[in-house]
Amino acid sequence: MDKTFADKVIEINKNLQYSGNLPDDFQVLNPYLDNPETMEVMQKFYHKYYNDSHQRKFIVGINPSRHGAGVTGVPFTDTKRLESVCGIKMQSAHTHEISSVFVYDMIADYGRADEFYRDIYINSPFPLAIVRKSKGSWINANYYDDKALFNEVKDFMIDTLKKHISLNLDTSEVFILGKKNADFISKLNQEAHLFEKMTVLEHPRYIQQYKLKEKQLYIDKYILALKK
Repeated sequence: MDKTFADKVIEINKNLQYSGNLPDDFQVLNPYLDNPETMEVMQKFYHKYYNDSHQRKFIVGINPSRHGAGVTGVPFTDTKRLESVCGIKMQSAHTHEISSVFVYDMIADYGRADEFYRDIYINSPFPLAIVRKSKGSWINANYYDDKALFNEVKDFMIDTLKKHISLNLDTSEVFILGKKNADFISKLNQEAHLFEKMTVLEHPRYIQQYKLKEKQLYIDKYILALKK
């Protein structure tokens, strides 16, 4: 029997590991190794929403935060929304992540979660959480925060994007979250010719933190771009 979209995503996630170098003071966290329940809920999520072979549009994030996909294994989905919207309860962790709030408000306006996920696949070019040491504690980091870090992870990111694309994603237009992220994805795209057109959308965290009063405008902008 042919593998479904869900089967293929789960296979990618089960085999996820970064074994390359990292600059000092950076670390990669793999949620699937750190918590067995993450693997469990991630599989439930993809079986629920991706149990088909449809082609989907691709939204590209940065890399998961420790409190969002770094816990649930589902991009832009904290445990609150995993339970309240997707009906999948996580026993071992409870997280609230502000990007997840925006994404699920946007999904509610799009239609419903099943409608949104039937059309759209969200993931990251670096699908594991990155942390950096700061004043003795570990904080969230982005793959582009440090030039040496980006140079180390670049090939892994190209390889990961190719794996995502092989799920049956529409490469004629890709939706990139965050302007800075888009600058770096554009470099990868010049090298690896992955996407024909890149459309940049403001990052959910930026909207929630700085543009909350205009949130509905951004939700409308997302939906207009994704539904055309």
